[in-house]
Amino acid sequence: MTTAYITHARYSEHHLAGHPEHAGRIRAVWAELDKTGLSTRMQQLEARPASDEQILSVHTAKYLQVLHWIEQNPPARGVHHLDPDTYAGPTAFEIAKLSAGGVIQAVDEVLSGRANNALAAVRPPGHHAMPEHAMGFCLLGNVPIATRYAQKQFGVECVMIVDYDVHHGNGTEAMLYDDPTTLFISSHQYPFYPGTGALTDTGTGKGTGYTINIPLAAGHGDGSYAAFYEQIIWPAAERFKPELIIVSAGFDAHWLDPIAGMRLSLTGYAHLSRELIKMADQYCGGKIVFAMEGGYNLDALSQGMVNIGHALLSEDTVSDPLGPPKDSREPDMKPLISALREIHRL
Repeated sequence: MTTAYITHARYSEHHLAGHPEHAGRIRAVWAELDKTGLSTRMQQLEARPASDEQILSVHTAKYLQVLHWIEQNPPARGVHHLDPDTYAGPTAFEIAKLSAGGVIQAVDEVLSGRANNALAAVRPPGHHAMPEHAMGFCLLGNVPIATRYAQKQFGVECVMIVDYDVHHGNGTEAMLYDDPTTLFISSHQYPFYPGTGALTDTGTGKGTGYTINIPLAAGHGDGSYAAFYEQIIWPAAERFKPELIIVSAGFDAHWLDPIAGMRLSLTGYAHLSRELIKMADQYCGGKIVFAMEGGYNLDALSQGMVNIGHALLSEDTVSDPLGPPKDSREPDMKPLISALREIHRL
């Protein structure tokens, strides 16, 4: 079993002190992967930057011009603020291209057969980046860019994207909303930032039915997530039969995350990752890529990424030093599952 591990030392250059999406996030992941020896058991590769052509597969030319302007006009001091949440320092565009390029490279390693699966430890994250502007800490749509690369370079027809970050992947959705060659599934706290991802948002045009939003009230945890993976995501994968699975892996649905209000444990997260790997084994020859998104408790983020590494290497180890939440009660998941099954005919 060969697992590609793609990252880049320059990811730590993108930094704003006091911001939730700071350089310490990736440093914590690197440190834990090194400490456990996973970084040596995986095939470590340095990310290459995404090209303008690859970026334009999902972003507008006008937004690309903005990013080039930022690159050519670095802030005199500090950073540019592209929106209230999203910053860009002097090298932000370079680092964002390396982040998107890391996911592209992970896809390339898997689809070329050089690796069975891949883990892309990248930043800044990407799932909020819209076609025409930055948003929610995100500059480029890392996963959609890599999806279009898979389709263009390798002729892959069916890509399933599963986003288990606590926030709705609104950027990914916007880029793929009318596309029947992609199945996008997002589970997210709702109502919550960015305010999108309603149950009835299922796609448009030929893409109708190819977006599955799973909007969750605060307080759901391991039991709820396991239930809808079994009753919603497994049947959806069976019907779609993907040739590649890409996971937007955010760890901010962990009960200790300072931003959100969900109750997943590391053990619960590990179960989700292993279920997705089983889906890849069953439907697409094991071809799966995990791309890092959010997660703002450094222990939950770094241990969560470690657990993905163990799972991709077919190791049984699950690390959960943080344990379960003190209050493990969860809202009733049955009504939402029933509604999802009816809307999507599952």
